[in-house]
Amino acid sequence: MSNQRAFEGKVALVIGGSRGIGAAIAKRFATAGASVALTYARSPERAAETARAAQAQGVPAISIRADSTDARDLQEAVASTMARFGRLDILVVNAGILMRGTVDSFPLEDFDRMFATNVRGVFVAIQACVPHLADGGRIITIGSNTAVRTAFAGASVYSMTKGAVAALIRGVAIDLAPRGITANNVQPGPTATDMTAGYVELITALVPLGRIGKPEEIAGLVAYLASAEAGYITGASLTIDGGYVA
Repeated sequence: MSNQRAFEGKVALVIGGSRGIGAAIAKRFATAGASVALTYARSPERAAETARAAQAQGVPAISIRADSTDARDLQEAVASTMARFGRLDILVVNAGILMRGTVDSFPLEDFDRMFATNVRGVFVAIQACVPHLADGGRIITIGSNTAVRTAFAGASVYSMTKGAVAALIRGVAIDLAPRGITANNVQPGPTATDMTAGYVELITALVPLGRIGKPEEIAGLVAYLASAEAGYITGASLTIDGGYVA
């Protein structure tokens, strides 16, 4: 993107923006001139730190507590964003959890929690934003390359949730196309976040580029999809994983 302030005057809401990929996305939008709202579930200090980093770019930024398993929390987060900024141009749904377990022993309560966060929460966030999202706006979900290749035992439920997000975004893209709103899904592979902290050596060996990704690299793709240059991309799932699924 050649225009370093490409999002001047825009407002971005990042669901799950306190740390890792979400924080990198929030900072990237702020650097490009967007006002930023970000949600967190259990990391108020890190959310505040990310908001301060965004503000350091000369834009307003707020953090909002919202549990993605709670529809009312998500709806109130959208309402708080509108109350503070008066508009919404970009929604990024990044919040997600990973619980491992093979299909023969996976607890139903863990299944329900992961589905509630990774699938239902994504739907609720999108639904809550749609009435407020500006025509020509952008919706971007953060899925996973496990929707394409599971690779490890114990990841069946997680992979299922990310496959559901990829399917959801195709329908959302069609539903909102008359308003010029694009909807796309970014599918990161192994990335340096809290989620992968215990598996770095194992997964690095599976990446043809020989390293795991940086959150800033995921944020770069998200920023492109939110830009005017990407206005003809919608309903797509774009994998960014160093060749992991190649």
